[in-house]
Amino acid sequence: MNKKTFRNLHRDLGYFYIGLIVSFALSGLMMNHRDSWHPEKYTTETKTIEVQLPAESEINEKFAEDFGKKLGIDDKMRRHTVKKGTFKISYENHDVEIDMKTGKGEIVSFMKTPIISQSMKLHKNDSNFWIYYSDIFALSLITIALTGTIMIKGGKFSFKQRGWKLAVAGVIFPLLFLIFFG
Repeated sequence: MNKKTFRNLHRDLGYFYIGLIVSFALSGLMMNHRDSWHPEKYTTETKTIEVQLPAESEINEKFAEDFGKKLGIDDKMRRHTVKKGTFKISYENHDVEIDMKTGKGEIVSFMKTPIISQSMKLHKNDSNFWIYYSDIFALSLITIALTGTIMIKGGKFSFKQRGWKLAVAGVIFPLLFLIFFG
């Protein structure tokens, strides 16, 4: 293959995947900060509650489902936990959080944020079709990266002169991060 073929492959793959690259990048940014900001959903109502809870050992999935119905939540339950003295139940469109000692808590009702919610699902989707498509996308990104290294003809901005140094730095930085923070 000659440089023109690599340039064309690089360009065409870049054009084809631009929407997915931007979507993954934006939803990845949002997922990185999901603990402090919930971009997938926005609150429509917060209701303060005070209830009696049983001992932590009596809280199970059946209890959580029945408890949600008693609170008037007609929604699909996803999970429940008791962590650090707080009982949490997560539903499709509600979150319940109650202090185990005081019984004080709140019910938060929310709606999915259009477009953002759907794009964040790209990171979580595990259907066979999406897995295979994502594998092809990953291989295409590798191809885009490698063809990009040989597109520039010789000179001070070529991969041989300058690009390899940036590529090595780009590999070392995440490795250092993993070593020191992983």
